[in-house]
Amino acid sequence: MDLYTTGDRLEVIAEEDTETEQEPEPADENLCNADECGTAGQYGMWDKAGIDVELPTNEPYVLVAEKNGGPRGSGGEMVLMDLPDKKETSPPVSTFQRFSVETNESLRFEPYIPSDEEEPGQLRQESGNAVYSDEVFEVEPGTGRPGGKSIGDPAGGGAVEDLAGAGETEAADVFCTECKTTIQRPLGPHKNHCLVQITKASMEIKNDLCAKVRKLEEQIAQMENFAGHLEEIFITVEVKTHFRENFGRQEQNLEQHYNDVIQTLTQRYDERASGLEDEKKVKLETLYTQLVDCGKTLDVSKELIEAAQEVYRNEDKLAFLQAVIPTIDRIEDFTKEEVDLSLAANMEFENSVVDLSDVKQMMESINIVPAPSAPVINPQVPNSAGSTSVRVCWSLFSDDTVEYYELHYRPVLEDTTAEEPPAEESKVKVKETYRTVTDLLPNAQYEFWVTATNTTGISPPSEKAVYMTVPSPPVIKPRECASCPSAALIRWESGNTNPVDSYTVELSETGEETSDTVTVAESIVAVPTCECLVQLQPGRQYCISVRAVNIGGPSERSHPVNVHTTGTFFHLLEDTAHPCLSISEDGFTMFYGDEDIPISDMIFSDNTFAQCVAVLGELIPVRGTHYWEVEVEDRTEFRIGVAYQDTQRNGYLGGNNTSWCMRHVVTPSRHKYEFLHNGWTPDIRITINPRRIGVCLDYDAGKLSFFNASLSQHLYTFECHFLHYVHPCFALDHPGTLTVHNGIEAPDYARYT
Repeated sequence: MDLYTTGDRLEVIAEEDTETEQEPEPADENLCNADECGTAGQYGMWDKAGIDVELPTNEPYVLVAEKNGGPRGSGGEMVLMDLPDKKETSPPVSTFQRFSVETNESLRFEPYIPSDEEEPGQLRQESGNAVYSDEVFEVEPGTGRPGGKSIGDPAGGGAVEDLAGAGETEAADVFCTECKTTIQRPLGPHKNHCLVQITKASMEIKNDLCAKVRKLEEQIAQMENFAGHLEEIFITVEVKTHFRENFGRQEQNLEQHYNDVIQTLTQRYDERASGLEDEKKVKLETLYTQLVDCGKTLDVSKELIEAAQEVYRNEDKLAFLQAVIPTIDRIEDFTKEEVDLSLAANMEFENSVVDLSDVKQMMESINIVPAPSAPVINPQVPNSAGSTSVRVCWSLFSDDTVEYYELHYRPVLEDTTAEEPPAEESKVKVKETYRTVTDLLPNAQYEFWVTATNTTGISPPSEKAVYMTVPSPPVIKPRECASCPSAALIRWESGNTNPVDSYTVELSETGEETSDTVTVAESIVAVPTCECLVQLQPGRQYCISVRAVNIGGPSERSHPVNVHTTGTFFHLLEDTAHPCLSISEDGFTMFYGDEDIPISDMIFSDNTFAQCVAVLGELIPVRGTHYWEVEVEDRTEFRIGVAYQDTQRNGYLGGNNTSWCMRHVVTPSRHKYEFLHNGWTPDIRITINPRRIGVCLDYDAGKLSFFNASLSQHLYTFECHFLHYVHPCFALDHPGTLTVHNGIEAPDYARYT
């Protein structure tokens, strides 16, 4: 094995013995024995006191000093060479390994990777032969594999990153970039592949994966936008296809109506023609009868005329007189009868009105498109709204023809009576079966309904559907937020009049103050209430924001809050403070004034302390160790400690089994300190009055410890098993001031007490 020093590093080259023995080479004048090299024992090793390293094997070594171009590293440093005891017939299989000599830790061998500090072309020694490091790691163009001469492969055929030629008996996890798999020595078929360390390979693959994920997210966003555009086109094409189908059906209906009208008119014509024929026949028969009667009358008249002429021509007067009188009587009787000279039949045919109402109705039905039926409005789709907009969709029966739709909407008002007029209605004319309505209020409910219109008329309105815009951003309450090294309790206000479905908490790790622009690293979804306990990493800084979510979608991010996980951080809860206490604006200092407040002027609630002038801090709902400090004046009488949330409000801290506290009492003779729980205290005397008191709460160990933070002095420790999470508690028995310092890291003396 050869070992070289390069700057502040050592390089070790392991050589395997071959089966063919080789005579030892004559000792060079540069070689020195183990005693001269400052080694101990039978092995050729230098003194650890001089270089502060140990070699990983017990193989014999000698130290080679430079004399006239003797074996040295790339920087001219000394080289430790192995004493060969066997002959070698083939080039040795070697590998480079590097370790640090800057620490006192045992040597840990790692695969050698050239550093950026090494100059290109730097020489390394391998069994007496110089090898250029840039040859070993040079990559052939287009292959992605080292193309120079690799160690253990003088021909340069199977180059790897100083791993393939290593002794196959050593176990070192590596990654084959060609087979995309992790392997262990022996390398086997991967010996001539490009091999890299697991750490380096994982980092490269992680970076490549992150880049691909970002590219995939961009493609997903593009595909979502394109899918939305395709959906709109699909709906438009579907509507047009629907219209075309309707037109085809209408053409068939028109043809059927036309045939029905022609058939009805033909029937009416035939009926009318038959009536006229019958009327004509009756008229002709009547006229013929009248004509026959006229002929008979003419014959009688002619006979009377001939009889009168014959009487008139009679010469015999007596015979004339005897014959003329009867003739005259007959003529007078005949002439007394009036002759009807009018036509017995009306020459005008009857002009009866033909009832064509059914034909008219049929004709009108040909030109009329039926009014559309009521459309069906769809329920709201998740994530279909914005803070001031909402997308509404509806559908239509397939046989209806529509020229346009009218979308009606109005806000849903709560707590309205029947006497109050409804909210103002708005409407918009739409050609498609969808519409994005804008200029709405955030987190507001609107009822929508739609009507369809064509040339015939307007359809009945659809059923009403309630849609919601997304909520307004929540408002984080920094005064009610708390944190510790492993978690943070975030509280917020909804900021919305209408209820929301859930909340989403987003957090990202940051090293500096951030603005409203936050790169989300993690999200906690479906938070049902206005608070969330977020698990974090110690010693970090996070930027946390909240979104409100309803069926319309998520709101904008709230104004972020920055959380430091250096130590436990909390504020004093003003709603628990005794009426005589005043809390500072920052929430860390409590004041007990000298003025007397009458009991009648004090306002108490179920959550405020009534007897002890005390206040609680935020609940600490995370297990582990928590530390904070309290600053007091020298003569301030106080009580500090922890208490359960349901501790008695009409008692004193430490006087019950739900609170533990350290009490300071000033007597004429001395300062008295008590460590109270359930009214009992041990007999402990403190000689130096603490002005800054450290409190360490350890849930897991069941301990509550107090310290003089100024002197790093342990005062007392309660040992108990906390059944519930506790609040920090603080009280002033007499007027004074008390300040809480939190968000600081627990000192070593507190953690290891």
